[in-house]
Order: sequence, then structure tokens, then C-alpha cells
Amino acid sequence: MRPFRGAGDRPRPAPAGPRRTPRSLRTKLAVSFAAVAAGVTALVGFLSYDSAARLVRVDQQAVFGEVVHDLRSQVRQQTLAPDDFTSGDPDHDGPRDDLTRPAGTDVQVLGPGGRIVDKGSPRLPVDAAAVRTADARTAGVLAEDDDVEIDGDEYRMATVSLGGGRGAVQVAQEFSDTEDLLRELQQRTLLFAGAVVVAAGLFGWWLARRITSRLVRLAETAEDVASTGRLDVAVPVEGGDEVGSLGRSFDRMLGRLARSTEDQRRLVQDAGHELRTPLTSLRTNISLLRRIEELPPAAREELVADLADESRELTDLVNELVHLAAGRESDEAVVEVALAETAEDVATLARRRTGRTVTVRTEGDTTIEGRPAQLQRALSNLVENAAKFDVDGRHPIEIAVTRVTSGGVRVEVLDRGPGLVEEDLDRVFDRFYRAPAARSLPGSGLGLSIVREVAAAHDGVPFAARRAGGGAVIGFTVKGARRPAPGGG
Repeated sequence: MRPFRGAGDRPRPAPAGPRRTPRSLRTKLAVSFAAVAAGVTALVGFLSYDSAARLVRVDQQAVFGEVVHDLRSQVRQQTLAPDDFTSGDPDHDGPRDDLTRPAGTDVQVLGPGGRIVDKGSPRLPVDAAAVRTADARTAGVLAEDDDVEIDGDEYRMATVSLGGGRGAVQVAQEFSDTEDLLRELQQRTLLFAGAVVVAAGLFGWWLARRITSRLVRLAETAEDVASTGRLDVAVPVEGGDEVGSLGRSFDRMLGRLARSTEDQRRLVQDAGHELRTPLTSLRTNISLLRRIEELPPAAREELVADLADESRELTDLVNELVHLAAGRESDEAVVEVALAETAEDVATLARRRTGRTVTVRTEGDTTIEGRPAQLQRALSNLVENAAKFDVDGRHPIEIAVTRVTSGGVRVEVLDRGPGLVEEDLDRVFDRFYRAPAARSLPGSGLGLSIVREVAAAHDGVPFAARRAGGGAVIGFTVKGARRPAPGGG
């Protein structure tokens, strides 16, 4: 047994957490633009800077290596002394000039024991390795140091022996200037990347504002429809992009809703008007039932028959209203329907109900894709309409089903009743419309409107015409109902 829960024991809703302020689509697009621009700029900037720095460093090192290589080749091929590399050459065509010209290197000349004969600018350090190299007996002995700090600057330095203990030549290349240049390039790259990100954010904000302004108007229109219930509001539909397509779809949806609402309103009004007549008659006859013993037998029979007719007419009216209120769509499956066979079934049923002669004439292939129950109901309504108006019953009711050259099937019912006047031809398929000559006959005025609904659901149209020699020709053409998509509603 479930425990009784009193009013004071109702579960309380959990306290709401802190509300997060939603970010607008405009802000998201602007941030996204800036983020993408930042990512792309950072990647391109890093790759560009790394490639440029690598090329500059490799080029500088290659030039310095070539200078050292040429110096070693020179001292091996010639017997040179420290004086040959001094800076006092007036013609600037000595071995020292060959070293400084291509790479702007700093040169310092050492004598025996590492003594400085001609100091460089700036003065290069002389360590133990340089002293040993200066005293070397073999020309071209090399001592390298790639990380020498002089007066706060970074150098790469090489010492090459002259041979015979005569001394050595030191060459040095400053690479801190190159690193300073690369650092400046890096700073400028970062500034450029920042400017690109800011520009992308501003451009994203501007673009998002242009895009979302129409979405904002659509949202405001939707809020207006939701708050006021009015469906005749103006919808912004400008533009050929997805937002414009959304606006047009929203406008069509509102138009269809407006038409559906208007149809529903008219259906309710017309249904109330049509129901009022049989209900009034029933109420009058029911009041007479209280004095039925006072009535003669003939009046009693007439009263009971009238009650039966009114109740039957009311039942038919309610059934047709339910059918119309359900709309055009149906849960009935779309299958192949042979309209010739449907016509035979309808004719058989009409003969049994009315005792009238009903003939069927077919021509060509009358098979279409459709909903069989709907098509049979539409054709039955046409035959019942013909039987109701052709009260004499001397002529047969004819059903003709033919394949038309334009595609589809034409179904028509021919009678020899009073026919239709010109002004009735365009209105006989309206809901609850009844021609002046038919207002004294039983019926709801919904039968032919159901025919119109069924024809429209099968990509067809109804028609009505006067028959030569008297009577009417009423029917419809159909091409076929659309099959629902697999898995769709």
C-alpha cells in the first residue's frame, strides 16, 4: 500500500542554482572569429618566425665556417707570419682583408706563446687553447668556441695556427646582433598577430551583427505571436541565405496556421448553425412525446419516423464533422487502388441501399497510389448525392472511371436530377453549402466538401457541370497520394 502523503508533505522543488547569463549568438560568433584568427595567426607566425630564424642562423654560421675554412687553407698553402695579418695594409688587399670583407668578422693576431700582436676590435680573449694553437708546429690547427661573451655580447670564435710556432689568427663573429634582430622580428610578429586578432574580433562582431539582426527580428516576431496569439504579423523575409529561407518558412508556417485557425473557426460556426436545426426539431418532437398518448396512431407513426430521420441525419452530420475536423491527412496506408473496382463496390452498396439502378463504365488503367477508404467514401458521397437529388429514380445513376491523357484518373457521377444553376457550380464543394433547391431535402452540405478534401489529398481537383439533356455531372480527378517517407510521420 502506498503511504498517504499530506498537503504539507509535498516534495519541494530543488533550489535553483545560480543562473548563467546566456551569451548572445553575436558574441559567440565574434569570439569564434577572434579565436580562429588567433589560432591561424599564431600558427603561421610561429612557422614563419621559426623558418626565418633558422635560415638566418644557418646562413651566418655557414658564412663564418667558410671564412674559417678559407683561412685554414690559406695558412696551409703559404708560409705566413703574424705581420701578414696586421691591420696596417694600406691597400686593403692582404690576408686580413680577405677575412673581414665577406662576413664582417673581427680579427686578432697572436704571436708565439699567445702574445697579442694586433688586437681585435673588440679585443678577443686568449685562453689556454688559443695559446696552444699559437705554439702549434702544424699550420691550420683549429680551436673553436661557439659561446664567447665579450663586453656583454655573444660571439662565436675560431683560432687557426700559422704553424712553426709562429702564432695564430683569431676570427670572431658576433651573433647577438642577429638574435636581437630576431627578437625584434618576434615582437613585431606578436604585435601583428594581436592586431589581426583584434581586427578579426571586430569584423566578426560586425558580421555577426548583420547576420543576427534578422534572427533577432524573427525571434521578436515569434515572441509577439506567442504573447498576443496574432498570426497576421509581418515576418522579415529579406535575403537569399539560410536566414532568409528561415524567415520565408516561418512566414509560410504562420500563413498556414492562420488559414487553419480560420478554417477551424468557420467549421465551428457552420457546425453550430447546422446542428441547431436537427437539435431544434428533436427537441420539438421530444416535447410531443409527452403527449404521445393523446395523438392519433398516424401522428404517432409520423412522430417516430421524424425522430428516426432527425437522429440519423444528426449522426451523419456528426460523423462528417469528425471526418473534416481530422484534417486531410490520415493514418491509412497508401497502397495501389484500382478505382474501377472501388466504383463497382460503391455501385453494389448503392443498389442495396437505395434500390436504384447504378451502372459503372471504365476505360483504361484506373490504378493509382492512394488511400482506399478515403476514395471509396468520396465516391459514395457522389452517388448518394445523385440519388438524393434524382428523386424520380427513372434513370440510372452512371459512374464513369477513365484514365486521362494528362496523367491520373477521372471519376464522375452522372444523374438526371434537377441539375445545377450557374451560380452553384463554384460553390457546391464549400462546407455546409446547399443550393436553394436542396434546402428542403435531408443532408448536411458536407458530403461534397469531403470529396474536395479527398481529391486534394490525392493531388487532384473536384469538378461540377451541368449535364446535357438535364441533370448534373459531379466528380474529381486524382493522380495519387504521396507515400510517407520511411520512418517519418
